[in-house]
Amino acid sequence: MKKPTLRRVDDRAEALELAPRFDRAAAEAMNEFRDTPLPPDVGRSFVERHFDAPEALVLVAESAGELVGFCVTGPLADPLTGEVTPLIVLLHVDVEHRHRGVARALAEEARRTLAKRGLTKLAARAGHNDDALISMGERWGYLRHWELMLHE
Repeated sequence: MKKPTLRRVDDRAEALELAPRFDRAAAEAMNEFRDTPLPPDVGRSFVERHFDAPEALVLVAESAGELVGFCVTGPLADPLTGEVTPLIVLLHVDVEHRHRGVARALAEEARRTLAKRGLTKLAARAGHNDDALISMGERWGYLRHWELMLHE
């Protein structure tokens, strides 16, 4: 199978067309961490709110003209200091293309693209029990920076 090519989506209309895919990926990723479904159209809402932010980026991986994965970043603002860091909001690769380096290539391209904008940090998140995702992030050079504790 040919290695997918990566492409940045610079057109808001194209990003909005991808929003239903973002919704499905978000629902899949958040399924184990949420007791309630995500609000409808979270992908569209995210693109509408953040597409023009310097921290926002939409990258797609394509193979034979078909979208096989994507990485979406957006702003993560510290509520106390107001400092904003780009955050990988969604990183998704279709099942049949996983374990081939596509997710890593997307995350690395996001890091390089954001660095060209002067944004040298890139945050990612993982559920506290998602040892596989945490381990993957650490192999890619991400460090645990702080933990979020939630009282329900």
